[in-house]
Amino acid sequence: MAIKNGAEYIESLRGRNLKIYLFGELVKEPVDHPMIRPSINAVAETYDLAAEDPQLAAPNSSLTGTQVNRFLHIVESAQDLVDQNRMQRKLGQLTGTCFQRCVGMDALNSLYSTTYEIEQKYGTDYHKRLVEFVKMLQRENLMIGGAMTDVKGDRGLSPSQQEDPDMFVHVTKRDSKGVYITGAKAHQTGCINSHWIIVMPTMRLKSEDKDYAIVGAIPVDAPGITYIYGRQSCDTRSMEGGNIDAGNAMYSGQEAMMIFKDVFIPNHLIFMNGEYEFASMLVERFTCYHRRSYVCKTGLGDILIGASAAIADYNGVANASHIKDKLVEMTHLNETIFAAGIASSYGAHKTSAGNWQNDDMLANVCKHNVTRFPYEIGRLAQDIAGGLVVTMPSEKEFRNPETGPLLEKYLKGRKGVSTENRMRVLRLIENMTLGRNAVGYLTESMHGAGSPQAQRIQIARQMQLETKKKLAKRLAQVKEGEAEETVPESTEYFDRIFGSKNKSK
Repeated sequence: MAIKNGAEYIESLRGRNLKIYLFGELVKEPVDHPMIRPSINAVAETYDLAAEDPQLAAPNSSLTGTQVNRFLHIVESAQDLVDQNRMQRKLGQLTGTCFQRCVGMDALNSLYSTTYEIEQKYGTDYHKRLVEFVKMLQRENLMIGGAMTDVKGDRGLSPSQQEDPDMFVHVTKRDSKGVYITGAKAHQTGCINSHWIIVMPTMRLKSEDKDYAIVGAIPVDAPGITYIYGRQSCDTRSMEGGNIDAGNAMYSGQEAMMIFKDVFIPNHLIFMNGEYEFASMLVERFTCYHRRSYVCKTGLGDILIGASAAIADYNGVANASHIKDKLVEMTHLNETIFAAGIASSYGAHKTSAGNWQNDDMLANVCKHNVTRFPYEIGRLAQDIAGGLVVTMPSEKEFRNPETGPLLEKYLKGRKGVSTENRMRVLRLIENMTLGRNAVGYLTESMHGAGSPQAQRIQIARQMQLETKKKLAKRLAQVKEGEAEETVPESTEYFDRIFGSKNKSK
């Protein structure tokens, strides 16, 4: 039966016998582990939002003819992409962390158009297989994760040049029923909380890398997969008792390393198998979707701005002009991120497969903003909060009959505000700028969906300098016939935005 809400989703994760290592030991039941459960709660919110606000988070699918979770939806218009962004911001506001489903959503959509083009060239049935797989996910309302980032080994060498071939996931054996893969994927967001994982290549491939050009769907409890849980700053606070020191005791993100040892993928779940020349297309389309998906960080920014305003109020300085100015700056930076992301969605175009792809230039601008602005928002939040955000005694001291009354007296802010509430907001700011959820708000903002240089490369490819030079020369009335060297370039980006009639002559 299809999962209907967050509670049913949580129950669907029980009893799967995953091989998960955490602190050097096997985890018996991740659903009940105090360090893992907050990340499961964050995913559950994606199910509850779809049930509570279907207009935002549960569109109608033309594949099944039914209402589906937007994270499983193949986008059918620019408005669908805009609604994704609005949903992502809302979930950021609800959880204050990474809700772990954007990778899977963007993987399905990038594969939808890529498999179609492979099928058109080679006559495979990859696209048909993918459509049937998506229909199954939609009917059962399952969580899909995406595994793209290989551990890479020597970054100066291609996959086939590595001393150890397992530095990139690759096919080790083929038979009439399918393929077997070996290797590892790092930083896998929400992988343990997923039902299925799609394994994809991580970079442009050459003919000698053919065995690395593999895309397939695997259940997370498939034989041969080992999960090693990633540590996050202050993550054990959820195991100490109490709920103040964690800062955000209900929700967190999740990353783990996935290690594959001869894991089987049956033919009907293979969506690329050796077509190495399509690896770059898949990666670029995925990153185009996913870099725009980082508008989710604006929901987290909304919370951090709210926490900063609250602590300023609790400290009695809410009306200070410099505090107001810092809150304005935080808001300006946050909305700038959202503006680029949602503009990328509005600038979408229809692919040959029939789904829609957002604007690549603006997606990269959005993500490049994300690599910078949350850090400044976080700095301003710490500025407003004051030094107590990093020196405050623990909740156990607050509950202690000897030290508790002293802290109640000496950690008090303005009249009418309880000391405990002041402590809670300070811990939330710590959580998002230094603690566990700083992973999702800061470090992931830097390195997720490609580190900053990756966006700069894509921006450089599309910045249309020759076209812009022509625009400038026309207004400056530069004389024609000058012997100038020019670099030929496509005007596709300007044509798409302004229409081909507006090209400079």
